[in-house]
Amino acid sequence: MDSSGETVEPGGLRRSLGVRDLMVYGLLFIAPMAPVGVFGVLDAKSHGAVAAVYLAATVAMGFTAFSYAQMVRAVPRTGSVFAYARAGLGEGPGFVAGWMAMLDYLLIPAVAYLFSGIALNSLVPDVSRWVWTTLAVLVTTALNLAGVRTAAVVGFAVLAMEIAVLAVFLVAAVVVLARDGAARDWLSPLGGVGGFSATAVLSAVSVAVLSFLGFDAIASFVEEAVGASAAVARAVLWCLVLAGLLFVAQTYLAALLEPDSPQQLAADPAAQGAAFYRTVDTAIASWLHTLVAVSKAIGAAFAALAGQAAAGRLLFAMGREGRLPRPLGTVDGRTGVPRLALLTAAVVTLVAAVWAARRDDGLDQLTSVVDIGALTAFVLLHASVIGWYTVRHGSRDRLRHLVVPALGIVVTVAVIVEAADTAQWVGAVWLAAGLAVLFVQDRTAVGRRR
Repeated sequence: MDSSGETVEPGGLRRSLGVRDLMVYGLLFIAPMAPVGVFGVLDAKSHGAVAAVYLAATVAMGFTAFSYAQMVRAVPRTGSVFAYARAGLGEGPGFVAGWMAMLDYLLIPAVAYLFSGIALNSLVPDVSRWVWTTLAVLVTTALNLAGVRTAAVVGFAVLAMEIAVLAVFLVAAVVVLARDGAARDWLSPLGGVGGFSATAVLSAVSVAVLSFLGFDAIASFVEEAVGASAAVARAVLWCLVLAGLLFVAQTYLAALLEPDSPQQLAADPAAQGAAFYRTVDTAIASWLHTLVAVSKAIGAAFAALAGQAAAGRLLFAMGREGRLPRPLGTVDGRTGVPRLALLTAAVVTLVAAVWAARRDDGLDQLTSVVDIGALTAFVLLHASVIGWYTVRHGSRDRLRHLVVPALGIVVTVAVIVEAADTAQWVGAVWLAAGLAVLFVQDRTAVGRRR
C-alpha cells in the first residue's frame, strides 16, 4: 500500500476504485444521454420505433451483463472478455475475443468524440467538427494519463451534470406534451410510424447497443477495484438497468416531439446527427437546446475518456500475455496506468474520429461498424460461461450456466445478422486479420519449442 492508501501490486495496477467509482466509469462510458447522438440514425432505421429499439437492446444486453457478472467472479483479471475466453475456451478463442473486442474498444471512443464535436459545432458553427473533436481527444487523454483516481473524480462531477441536464429535459418534454400534445402518435415510439417492422427494429438494435457498451468496460478495471469481482459484478448489472430506463424514457419523449418523419431523416443522412438538438430547439426552447448540446459535448468527451481507459487496459492485458507487443503490457511507475497502451489507443481513436468528423455520413458509417467487434466478442463471452462452468467444472446450475448464456448467443447472433452490410464486411476482414495473426504467433511458438 502506498502513501495515498492505494493497494499496489509489484509491476501491476493500483487497487483504488470503489463501487461508486466503478459506477461512475460505467455510466460515464454509457453516458446518461447517449441516445442524443444516435437518435436521428435510429429513428430513420427503425421507422420511428426508437423506444422499442432501446427496449430490445436492453434485453439483448441483459444477457451479456449476466454473463459478465458470472465470468468476472471466476476470472478477476484485467482484459475482460479476452481473459474470460482464454479461461473458458482456450488460448485461441481468447485471442480472437480480445482481437474482436479491440475493434470495439478502439472505435467506440471515436464515436463519442465525434458526438462531442457535433454538439460543439451546433453551438459554434464557425469551428469545424474535426477541430472540436481533436480538442476533446487531447484533453481527456491528458486526464487518463494523470491516473485512474484523477479521471474518476473529474468524471463524477461530469456525470452529475449530465444527470441533472437529462432531468431538466424529461420534465420540460412532459410539460410541452401535456400543453401542446404530441407531433406523432403516442404509441409510435414503440410501434413505429406507418406500422411496426421487426426487421427494421433489429437492424437499428445493432447500432443502439453502442449506447450500452460501457457496462462491459467496467470489467476491465477489476484489478484496480477494491472488492474486486463482487464490486465489478454489481456495478455491471446496475449500470445496465439504470441506462436502459433512462434511454427508453428520453427516446420515447423525443420521438413524440420530433417534427420530421423517419422517412425525411432517412433521406437526409447529414441531418441525423443533430436531429435530437433540432427537436429540442423546435419543440421546447433554444436555451434547452444549448444546455443539452453543452452537456452532450462534455459528457461524450468523458464517455470517450472511460472508453479510452478501457481500451488501454485491453491492450495492456494482451501485451502482458504476449498476444500484442510486450511494451504495451507495462505500467507507468509514477501514475500506475498503462501509459503506452493508453497513448496507442488515443492515436487510433483520434485518426478514426477526425476521419468521421470530416464526412457528412461519418456518424452513420462509424456507428454501423463499431458494434460488430463487441457483438462477436459477446458471443464468445457467452460461450465462455458455458465452457468454464458447465464443461470444465460440471456445474449443475443449468439456468445460469447453460440456458441464459445460450439464449445470449442466439440473441447476439440475431443482432449481428441484422447489422449493416458494411459492418459485417469490416467485422469479417478484422476477424480474418486476427486469425492470421494468431496463426503466425502459434507457428512461431511451435518453432521456438523445437
